Amino acid sequence: MDMDLAYANGAFITGAADYPPRWAAKAAAFREGLGLRAQALTYGPGARHQFDLFLPDAPPKGCVTFIHGGFWLAFDHRVWSHLAAGVLARGWACAMPSYTLAPEARITTMTTEMVQALAVIATHVPGCQIITGHSAGGHLSARMGCADLAVQGVVRVVPISPLSDLGPIVETGMQAKLHLDAAEIAAQSPAYQRLAQGVQAHVWVGGQERPSFLWQARLLSENWGCGWTVAPGKHHFDVIDAMEDPTSPLVEALVGAL
Repeated sequence: MDMDLAYANGAFITGAADYPPRWAAKAAAFREGLGLRAQALTYGPGARHQFDLFLPDAPPKGCVTFIHGGFWLAFDHRVWSHLAAGVLARGWACAMPSYTLAPEARITTMTTEMVQALAVIATHVPGCQIITGHSAGGHLSARMGCADLAVQGVVRVVPISPLSDLGPIVETGMQAKLHLDAAEIAAQSPAYQRLAQGVQAHVWVGGQERPSFLWQARLLSENWGCGWTVAPGKHHFDVIDAMEDPTSPLVEALVGAL
């Protein structure tokens, strides 16, 4: 199997190149519309140790943190701001952090940075912490629910299109920058870690995603013994759109019954 092709999302999505600029424009407009309820903050000394915090109209019920994707190689937190709309309308705050990308950082370092970010986010919004993320961010959000980390305050993780087994990634061209080894694959693959006690989990993936991503999502749900949803007709780039809608099943999976 050609693993580069197996994980090539854009090659199978019509108009793929149009998505990033559209996301960035929507995100900027969303932040501007929130005014003082959009705060730019930091969680550490690094250049990418930054996060945006979006606040609802009333005191928040807790915080949903969204971790961005990009195969650990691309993007930052400012491209996705509009995805906070759904949980904000349900009375939850939403935080969106960046992390140091490869090759400057290994995936292990990115995991540590997200633990640090969540600790700071919790000082701004105490209470329940729900973690989600997309693609590589789905991987990192799943890691925040793992027993070996036991991140304080986390009550639910909802990884979207997660990379839960890092093993196949070494067979792609991304390995030249990620430098994964056997020890890191074992430690940083959420599918082979236990879900932390008391943490709820639900895995989300698009029905029109590459078979490799459907497999990654199913593997995590089976190994964790948690539910998973295959969103009909959604591919890797539009599966996250439902986060903008407070009535969507995805937003319900994030903040429902809490």
